Amino acid sequence: MINVLRPEEVRKIAAGEVIDKPASLARELLDNAIDAGGRNIELIVEEGGSQRIEVVDDGCGMDKADLELCYYAHATSKITSLDDLDRTETLGFRGEALSAAAAVSKLDILSSVDGREAWRLEAGPSGRPARLEQTRRVKGTSVRCLGLFDAVPARKRFLKRPAAEAALCYAAFMDKALCFPEIAFRFMQNHALKAMLPSVSSFKERFARLVVEKDEERFLHEIKTSGEGFSINIVICSSEVSRTDKRRQFLFANGRRIQDYSLQQALEYGIQGAFPNGTHPVGAIFIKIAPHLADFNIHPAKREAHFVDGGAIRHAITAALHNFSRHLRLSTNMAAPPRHEREFDSFVQSHWEQREKILASESTTSRLAMDALLESRPQFTERPRWEFRMKTADIQDERIRFVGRFLPFIIVEKNERLFFIDQHAAHERRLYEKFLSEPIAKQELLVNIVFNTDSEEDDAFLEAQKGELERLGVVVSREEGAWRIDALPVNWRKGDAETVRAILDLRVAGENMAERWLATLACHTAVKDGDYLDENACIDLAIKAFALPDPHCPHGRPIWFEITKDALLKAVKR
Repeated sequence: MINVLRPEEVRKIAAGEVIDKPASLARELLDNAIDAGGRNIELIVEEGGSQRIEVVDDGCGMDKADLELCYYAHATSKITSLDDLDRTETLGFRGEALSAAAAVSKLDILSSVDGREAWRLEAGPSGRPARLEQTRRVKGTSVRCLGLFDAVPARKRFLKRPAAEAALCYAAFMDKALCFPEIAFRFMQNHALKAMLPSVSSFKERFARLVVEKDEERFLHEIKTSGEGFSINIVICSSEVSRTDKRRQFLFANGRRIQDYSLQQALEYGIQGAFPNGTHPVGAIFIKIAPHLADFNIHPAKREAHFVDGGAIRHAITAALHNFSRHLRLSTNMAAPPRHEREFDSFVQSHWEQREKILASESTTSRLAMDALLESRPQFTERPRWEFRMKTADIQDERIRFVGRFLPFIIVEKNERLFFIDQHAAHERRLYEKFLSEPIAKQELLVNIVFNTDSEEDDAFLEAQKGELERLGVVVSREEGAWRIDALPVNWRKGDAETVRAILDLRVAGENMAERWLATLACHTAVKDGDYLDENACIDLAIKAFALPDPHCPHGRPIWFEITKDALLKAVKR
């Protein structure tokens, strides 16, 4: 038997699509405060938000007529029709937040447009008519929600502990604060001030305050790029600051934090190789795009977006980060060393004044020469534990002696210099050079990998690049709407899902697709840090490493660093 639910029950059920936890209510109220033009915004949370959530702003406020309507479902001042979605630049536009709040909490709003006359609205889930009265308040609005989900016990039972819910509210607060550095924010929890953020002039400054530690701020950089109808600010830490997970990576579009796998991967791909040993960069991408080029109306909480040309955005991010990473390698290697290191290595200090000249040079030879020069400074701070051996080899009248191993490094001595060679990076570069000059050997799969793509862009990419992919050792075909991988390079070791993702991700690389794939192939095929090489293999790898045209792995990391005899003597003050 079908029953028609009462309107008040419908309101409570529908509210769950917008407000499923205190943090989602906090986010909606913060959006409204920002849309109102607030320059000072405060979020107040008690008992994880279940007892009280309040947002106070100094924005434009609401008059009596607006206040009377604001808590009705789909009452909004931001759009009048569906066509307005192509023009609106506000965070909110559906008119659902206050209606949902009134359905699951006691709603109390005070607002003034001029700082003299003010009105107060009280509404709630009881079904009784709202109460409106005149009061006093400075210009702006306060929205207070008390007893969240008291009228919906089934939902309240699933709330986490107050501390955990408060942490989620703070995460929503942090997202908004990151996106709008020009606004001052405050966060109060259980009557205690937890965060006070003055207005600043850049994303980098706000990111430094909220995300990284004080001693990490000096490694923070901001990059800007743009394209047709969009602009992008990227805040990123260099490799001195990294994490083993991606929890300190953020993606925003038009002031909203969104989830988009391909754009998040662009952050990693743009600086691929700069963060070794499985670590990930710390950073954020802020996209500002024309409203008609994006659709945020596809998720109840606006956490997803569709872009008219997502490929152009990905390419802009990857290209900007790739260019930044290339120059970062120079600037990092050439950064002025601390005072004790300048005294320790006067050779480097004497060449420091050439830094700007070489940075501006387009000569690869001169840049690599300075890289090698500055990498001669010892980088370790502890006395290494040596595995000492004696073995020598002659190459072109130069004598190489195998000294031993330390962690992932092969240690050799040549011409009174001690070289620490990264065995993975050296082998990776060696294989990369080989792949560049020789055809890629491929093997047919006994069991083909069958997959479907997520977008027409992926289909178009695979169709257009089938020939180039085959040249790179990957044979793909299409049958009855599904794609099939028939062959892969010899020694390819990834699983099916990772293989498909690695191939589709090449679309982001654009014209650098071949280089990206060969670098990936070399990385997967090369010896790993934990692989044991005997002495003959170590000597052979060292010889080949010294013969390489570029002493960097395909992703830009140095293959070795060296310590001079003079530097060692200075270290012990001889």
